[in-house]
Amino acid sequence: MTVIEVSKLHKRYGKRVAVEDISFTVNEGEIFGIVGPNGAGKTTTVECLIGLRKPTRGRIGVLGHDPQHEPGPVRERLGVQLQDGQLPDKLRVGEALELYASFYRSPADPAALLKELTLDQHRDHPYKKLSGGQKQRLSIALALVGNPKIAVFDELTTGLDPNGRRVTWKLIESVRDRGVTVVLVSHFMEEAERLCDRVAVIDGGRVIALDTPARLVAQAGKDSKNLDDAFLALTGRSIEEMEA
Repeated sequence: MTVIEVSKLHKRYGKRVAVEDISFTVNEGEIFGIVGPNGAGKTTTVECLIGLRKPTRGRIGVLGHDPQHEPGPVRERLGVQLQDGQLPDKLRVGEALELYASFYRSPADPAALLKELTLDQHRDHPYKKLSGGQKQRLSIALALVGNPKIAVFDELTTGLDPNGRRVTWKLIESVRDRGVTVVLVSHFMEEAERLCDRVAVIDGGRVIALDTPARLVAQAGKDSKNLDDAFLALTGRSIEEMEA
């Protein structure tokens, strides 16, 4: 079953084209990756997808609804963690979950989410005092508190050390195991290769490849051993350039 359909999405800011005729679908129950270098158009694509930005043209369907014309049904069934999402420094962890839960008609139990994401001991801690990993776990909890059908994570592991990144990967897999479809935006190829069932590679505002990680590696040629190599073959960019 297709739960997201993006067709010829185009977004222009004045004379600058950020996204140029992007098309893809996301299937129920998969982890779908959107990868590419910084500035490729990944976040703009996601912001159009969740209804924060109005496309210049094109069509988007989320669970059969248009995010621009039917925002209510989309928001009820979509959980989102944005790249630059921040909370007030003094807002406590438990307060944040309860606040977000109040936005939904049938939310998850905030206390159960705190326990599941090992944040129950930090319930009374202010946001400012949390470590990077704790903030990321809170972001996941906030994205799940509405009992969404789809969760969108934008650069969730940016700024984490390798151990924190691996812990977060396990949490993302556990989200999918709950029956939630995941859209994962990243510029870390190792992350996409480890987690994603399919990957859309975006560069210069266009989808230049879309397939499973294994097939993308195979299509890139016999010298490609992983998604890093495939990305270099597809774009001519090194991973160092991509992560700059």
